[in-house]
Amino acid sequence: MAEPEFRATGVRIGKRLRSLTRAGQVRISDGRLELLTSYGSEIDSAPVQAVRASKPWFGPDDRATADLNGKRYLLTLGDHDPAPGEPGPPAARRFIEAVRRAAGRGG
Repeated sequence: MAEPEFRATGVRIGKRLRSLTRAGQVRISDGRLELLTSYGSEIDSAPVQAVRASKPWFGPDDRATADLNGKRYLLTLGDHDPAPGEPGPPAARRFIEAVRRAAGRGG
């Protein structure tokens, strides 16, 4: 298996007002976006070309939305990239750029 193009851990993943996991994982690898629980179980996945990632109109800078398979997920990542070697999820902006880049839509 190839090295993931994007990987974030410690991500809060929710759907509407319901939290699905508080320490989940987001991974882009081999042209697929995967949302995983903290234990590695799949919440949802889709080809990255079919995913729409964006920032919510209102809300903190650490949030992004991802539309997969007709469902909208709210992802709470970091509000800034962690320092090199420091734990923590990357910024939401970096996630959105990674989705666009992997889908060939620029970024």
